[in-house]
Amino acid sequence: MRRKRHRQRSERKARRTKHGHDMGRRKTSRTHRKPLTKPKLTAKGSSEPMTTQPEQVSIPAQQVKELRDRTGAGFLDCRAALVESGGDIERAILILRKKGQAAAQKKAQRETSEGLVGSYVHTGGKVGVMVEVNCETDFVARTEEFHQLCHDLAMHIAALDPRFVRREDVTPEVLEREGEIYREQARATGKPDAVIEKIVAGKMEKFYEETCLYEQHFIKDESRTIRELIEQMIAKVGENISVRRFIRFKVGEASGTAAAPGPASSSEV
Repeated sequence: MRRKRHRQRSERKARRTKHGHDMGRRKTSRTHRKPLTKPKLTAKGSSEPMTTQPEQVSIPAQQVKELRDRTGAGFLDCRAALVESGGDIERAILILRKKGQAAAQKKAQRETSEGLVGSYVHTGGKVGVMVEVNCETDFVARTEEFHQLCHDLAMHIAALDPRFVRREDVTPEVLEREGEIYREQARATGKPDAVIEKIVAGKMEKFYEETCLYEQHFIKDESRTIRELIEQMIAKVGENISVRRFIRFKVGEASGTAAAPGPASSSEV
């Protein structure tokens, strides 16, 4: 009996020892198991890893300043346009113009009941201008940018002497008279009627550019029109802005040049 009990104790001890060794091997295998890693994505035919992050374009502060000086747009807008254009300033200017046109179209129907009367008297006091520029709030009307816009518009009117605010303000009588003059000039060249009408259309566009304030090229920056100048200011301040009317005086003239929009165009940019 004594031998039997001793044998049983020895067998139990052996089983416990074996179990302990098995557990140790399992833990060791788990500890040394290699972690799972996700395979790196690579472009087809390339060993370089793919990335979903957009490439960052480094834009120097001096380039942003140059674009601001040329367009008058805000710092963040200029930087975003330069990033989008890959650092190409000319493309960035086009991007800013398109954004300005989009912003102006969205705000064109907003009422502009605030604003300022800007004025300019040319050196020597022979020519003077007053122009009413409207915006939506008194807050924008009091900003330095809006004051500068009114001054620039008055100076531009003094220099280029427009007759109308917008092309829509040209009266039917004036359009008919100018069209007939251009038509007679074209007929004198012996051109066919189809060609004559194209010539007349081209000359009418030139007429608008010379006589309508919004179509004229800005005297301080001929790369943009007055319409584009105003559209860029709209995009910058977030309000609708429009020229209501102006009057230009010149010493010796019987009456000044006065212009105001008609009912159909009074709400347009």
